[in-house]
Amino acid sequence: MDVNKIDHQETVSTTPETEQRKADHIRINLEEDVAFHKLTTGLETRFFMHQALPELDLAQIDTTTTLFGKTLQRPLLISSMTGGTARARTINLILAEAAQAAGMAMGLGSMRAAIEDSALAVTYQVRQVAPDIPLFANLGAVQLNYGYGLDECHRAVAMVEADALILHFNALQEAVQPEGDSNFAGLYAKIEAICRHLPVPVIAKEVGWGFAEATARRLADVGIAAIDVAGAGGTSWSQVEMYRAPTARLARVAGAFIDWGIPTAVSIQQCRHAAPHLPIFASGGIKTGIDVAKCIALGANVAGLAGDFLRAADKGGVAGVIDLAETITDELRVTMFCSGAANIQALAQTPLQQKF
Repeated sequence: MDVNKIDHQETVSTTPETEQRKADHIRINLEEDVAFHKLTTGLETRFFMHQALPELDLAQIDTTTTLFGKTLQRPLLISSMTGGTARARTINLILAEAAQAAGMAMGLGSMRAAIEDSALAVTYQVRQVAPDIPLFANLGAVQLNYGYGLDECHRAVAMVEADALILHFNALQEAVQPEGDSNFAGLYAKIEAICRHLPVPVIAKEVGWGFAEATARRLADVGIAAIDVAGAGGTSWSQVEMYRAPTARLARVAGAFIDWGIPTAVSIQQCRHAAPHLPIFASGGIKTGIDVAKCIALGANVAGLAGDFLRAADKGGVAGVIDLAETITDELRVTMFCSGAANIQALAQTPLQQKF
């Protein structure tokens, strides 16, 4: 199936506001500087003790792992990005076909648009090209304070035949977005109700500012099945909103938060300490297989990338995404080899050293 050509000949009906916002997000991420300026992931402050004689065969290094009962060929997740427009449908199909070929998991972008307009469901539906991967539906947790409930969560999961539902937490983004939904009060009880009654696991996901230990513990206590830390150091969505701001005042407020958040490395450790029994996804500024290895050694089970996969899809289609995944995996395998870890389980037990 040539997904690179899908939707260039099709139209998808959206509301002007919805389509413009989602199109802006894609364009800004591809064209503008939306990285943190000074705050980093913290991964650069850690290093593996090099093993000059690892007593391993590089060809036998095993990067497979499991997630929600499905086997992954590599501990990689294509993090949630987009949906709701014709271009987004093309991107999602490219990413999903690549995920299937490479044996990765994939999260879909926020599906609120499709809940509100069923005609947009097609922009998220990728099972036809990715029948075997762990696939995650996605809604904003804050929408539980704006009329959403179990029915909408069921619909999102069924719409895309998802293995789990992501509830994303983007308080800062909503706070600096002109049209933002910023009432985050009283959500724990509503999240607990969803976790109790939804027949698939529920994943709590930040979008770039990380989870603190206390928050992660409370989320685990109410039934969250996995946590995607999405820490600081990668894409800053306050910067994305700065570029979208309709006035200079709103742009200034959004821009003030360029270096806000919990570094990814710190959030992984905080979440692992808070929820030792839960799968932890590392995302936020992950670039290389060395980063992936460090995240696993810090306590993560898989690592997610968004912007780099988006750019690979935009420039190289399915082949570009697969090539990036294989490059990252090659880096991961060499890191495991040189640190003496034969498989992902051994890597998780490999200590990291702190740079001074």
